[in-house]
Amino acid sequence: MAPIVDKGDFKPTEHQTTTLVIIGIYIVVILIFWNVKFLSTILWPFKIFTVGLHELSHAIAGKLTGAKIESIKVDADEGGCCTMRGGKQWVTLPAGYVGSSLFGALMIFCGFNEQASKICAVIIGISMLLLLWYSKNWIVRLITVVFVGLIGLVWWLENAKYLVYFVLFLGTMSCFYSLWDIIDDIVLHKINESDASKFAKIFCRGCIPAQVWGFFWFVYSVAFLFIGIAAALFAFRDRDNNPDTMF
Repeated sequence: MAPIVDKGDFKPTEHQTTTLVIIGIYIVVILIFWNVKFLSTILWPFKIFTVGLHELSHAIAGKLTGAKIESIKVDADEGGCCTMRGGKQWVTLPAGYVGSSLFGALMIFCGFNEQASKICAVIIGISMLLLLWYSKNWIVRLITVVFVGLIGLVWWLENAKYLVYFVLFLGTMSCFYSLWDIIDDIVLHKINESDASKFAKIFCRGCIPAQVWGFFWFVYSVAFLFIGIAAALFAFRDRDNNPDTMF
């Protein structure tokens, strides 16, 4: 019986290799801008965007488990809060980390293909409008308007030629920020107020430390990142032969 998936299916094409290099460049640029004070301001809107996705993921999990979402707030210092009544905490608490990582992986996956990036841009726009619907502060509203406007502008420029790079950057930033957020919550100073510590208290009454849950979610987030890249290498490998082919 022939193998279902050939090893060559995951060998990057020329276009995919270029995309992987771009992801690497994005990571280096993000690291530099993140750690240089006067440059970090440039990343602030993208950080707030990712915090918004984190809180929206809480809200989506809440709605799926019967909660009433009262508000979503994001602070200028990159903190966020999703207020809800009801729902299942064992689902809603990890949803922030897992959901934002999933959003990031999806954007990276779609960043390997022009048509997929357009679909992803629509999903991002809808997500931003959902944030706007539940928002209770000006930062969320401002970021929503900015990013919906940016998506429209980049889509309009040269028939969406640069949209794929924009979506790819958002995905790289989202994955990077969600991973750092977990490390910041678990390893650094925010453990007492993190989602992981709250989850540890309700799950078997703290028998498993918050750090263990945080590590588990970290591994989960890294796995999402690599699955997104591997899936793109497999799904879009014919891109070089036919640029308009999505699958």
